[in-house]
Parts: sequence; structure tokens; C-alpha cells
Amino acid sequence: MTSDTKLNWGILGAARVNERLLPAIIAAPNSQLVAIASRRAGAAKATLDKYAPCHGNVTCYDDLDALINDANVQAIYCPMANNEHLEWALKAINAGKHVLIEKPMALTVADIEAIEQAAIKNNVKVMEGFMYRFHPQHARVKEIVESGLIGDVLSVRASYSFLMKPARMYRIASGVEHGGGAMWDIGPYAIHTLRWCFGLANPAKDGKPVEPKSVIAHAKFNQAGADIVTSGLLDFGNDSEGRARFGHFDVSFERSRKSEYEIIGTNGWLKCHAAWVFQNDVPVISWALEDGKYGEERFAPSNHFNLEIEHFSDCVLNDKAPLLDFADAKNNCAALQASIHAASSGVRVDF
Repeated sequence: MTSDTKLNWGILGAARVNERLLPAIIAAPNSQLVAIASRRAGAAKATLDKYAPCHGNVTCYDDLDALINDANVQAIYCPMANNEHLEWALKAINAGKHVLIEKPMALTVADIEAIEQAAIKNNVKVMEGFMYRFHPQHARVKEIVESGLIGDVLSVRASYSFLMKPARMYRIASGVEHGGGAMWDIGPYAIHTLRWCFGLANPAKDGKPVEPKSVIAHAKFNQAGADIVTSGLLDFGNDSEGRARFGHFDVSFERSRKSEYEIIGTNGWLKCHAAWVFQNDVPVISWALEDGKYGEERFAPSNHFNLEIEHFSDCVLNDKAPLLDFADAKNNCAALQASIHAASSGVRVDF
């Protein structure tokens, strides 16, 4: 396809995340928004008017299936409720649409495998939506860790939180078995961050990436069975020198906004001060070494939602493999399931 080809996008749902994704689709040079749908009458049009009031030529549907069956739609962004991702992703894929699924891709590994098989059968691209991975600051983190500056990585800490507001209460209205709670909402970021960081320090050998072996966790649950706060420890096994490798995660709906991670090695540490950034933010990473050297790096503002959309559109238009594959999605889901089980049962869970 030519470089000026654009991918036609449809948005399946009027979720709050459209505040960032809808403008991102419009802004990406290789993408264009052609449709948005919601089951609530008038919600699709209201969402378009709110986040892109001057953008025309977008069909607004009050029927999700109508968007899926729209021949003009080539790719679909799915920000449905967590427990609806499987159903609507399969409908879109079986209609021949490429799909970007908001994290988590699904609530079980078996469900992700079903999505994977459907994608293979229908020859479409599918990716889990972790927008943070597309910000340039994380490429720099990767470069620093792989350079060996901070030594052998033995510990990673990820902390993600925000204060729950009335408009977001639907996130804790159902139990964890139905996709409710902090672990299914912001937990995917924390678990994904830990796995990615240890993967940087310990690249895959013989096709087997470093993944956690077990987890212990504690949580506070509400009456619906949704976790409000969860903290835990993932055991990534000993390294080749017999040294322990642990990943600490902490997610909460009771604390101020935070999205930081810290990587600690044998020669120093590195910290990403904010993984969630707005387009005008100036991201910062810092590091310090055993010999007293300290570094702080700042990055030009960059919209990771725009970059995510541009990446996925490029993968579809030029038949490239998405950065985040099904193996990554399945491993993240397995770690999430185990962490939730550990927090619910109060015992260590091996996986």
C-alpha cells in the first residue's frame, strides 16, 4: 500500500477512554475515524460532539452490530466493559475487522486463545491496548537497562493508582470474576510493567522469556467482590547466579494518581516517574549508581495514544506484526489471574 493510505477506524462504545483515543485516531497520519457506535441512544453522537466537535463524515450508530457490519470500517477499537471484550472482539474479527482491544484483552487465557484462533482464521491483526509502551521514554529505559548501566536487574517495583470518582464507580460495581476491581482495571499496567522490565534484563533464551513463577498478594474487597486496593509480590525465580528476582506491584483506587516504576540492579537503579502522561507533559526518568553518579533525563511531550494508533494502523496497512503479540497477552492474563486468586485466597499461587 502507498504511504498516504489511511486505515478506516470504527469505535465500538462510548467509553470514557474515548477522550484520548478518539482524537488520537483523528490525529494519526495513517488513520481516519469513519464510525462510532453505542447501545445508548444518542451516546455515539454525543461522544463525537464532545471530543471532536468539528470532525464530520463520521457515521454514528445506536447499534454496535451496525458498526461491525459497516463495510467502510476496516479496524475497530474495542473499549467495552472487561467482561464483554471476548464477545465483541470475536464478532468484529469474524466480520473481517482488525481489532485493537483495550486492556485486558480478556479475562481468561482460554478466551485470549479463542480470539487468537479467530484472528488467524480471518487473517486480521489484533493487539492489546497498552498505550504506555509507545512513549519514547520507555525506549530510553530499554536502552539504559540493556546497556548494563545499572547492572543485573534483581527487583522491579510498579505502582499505579488514582482516586475513584463517582463517574467511575461502574469499575467496582461487579466482582473480580466479572472483570471488576483495580486488578482488572489498572492491574494490567502494573503486571505488564514488571514482566516487560524483567524481560529487558533477561532476554528470552531458547524461545522461553522470563516470566513469573508464583505470586503472593493482599487486597481490600468491597461488597460486590471488587478489589479496591491490591499489593503483591511476583517471584521471577533466581537468576544464573542464584540471586532472587522479585517484582512488587501496588494498585489502588484510594490513592492519588501515580504511574511509576523503578528497576533496581546490582550497580544502581532507574526510575520512570510517570508511565501515564498527557500530551503536554514532560516525562522524566532518573537513575543513580553505586559510585554516586546521578542522571535525570527529560523528554519532549509526546502522545502515546497517537503513537499506539499510528503503530497499529501501520501494522495493518503494511502487514507488520504488532509490537504486543498474543503470547504477551496470554502471559499477562495468566499473571493477573494468579495474582487475583492469591489475593482472594490468601495463599501463594504457583503458575
